Amino acid sequence: MIGIAVFFAAYFWVLHHPIGNVTTMPILAADRWLAFEFATMPLYLSLWVYLSLGPALLPDRRALLGYGVACTVIAVVGLLLFLFWPTKVPPLTAEIAAEVADHSGMAMLRGVDMSGNACPSLHVAFAVFAAAGLARELRAIGAARWLRALSILWCVGIVYSTLATRQHVVLDVVAGALLGALVALAHSRWERGVVRRVAALPIGVGSATGKT
Repeated sequence: MIGIAVFFAAYFWVLHHPIGNVTTMPILAADRWLAFEFATMPLYLSLWVYLSLGPALLPDRRALLGYGVACTVIAVVGLLLFLFWPTKVPPLTAEIAAEVADHSGMAMLRGVDMSGNACPSLHVAFAVFAAAGLARELRAIGAARWLRALSILWCVGIVYSTLATRQHVVLDVVAGALLGALVALAHSRWERGVVRRVAALPIGVGSATGKT
């Protein structure tokens, strides 16, 4: 909770104090094809629940710290890009703007977010990173396949919701997914390296130093 609060404080500071001119992200054919869906807003907001599930399954303090460091890397990379290369999503069409105005929750979200800090989508980056971590942890505890499939579908739903709510365009999503996947890969390799080093320690040392 503290980490998320600090992230949002930094996020909104950067949103209001970008360096340089703000670039409007281009719209691709896929953006025009996807319809605006207000009903996906709960999925969009559910990211912060989804992101918190992985830490709940981690076995020890060291693993929890590693997860937190990886999330910090995503946040720092994204915020630095927002600061030095500020971007925003294109203005809504008149038809979609009218729909947004009819939904107070959606209008409030766009008013707070100001359609800025667009590329890469940190919403997508965190969702992809969380999905990778959850897949690893669910396999480790022998979770049922349907539960692992549900986790992936939840991630896909969050990614889709960023487009359906018009908070991001396709290029934002691609960049965010790439950022999340790269950090997830680096985090996974680091985890495997730690496990190998602990396994190489004399019997009793790893259990004495690795658990809370």
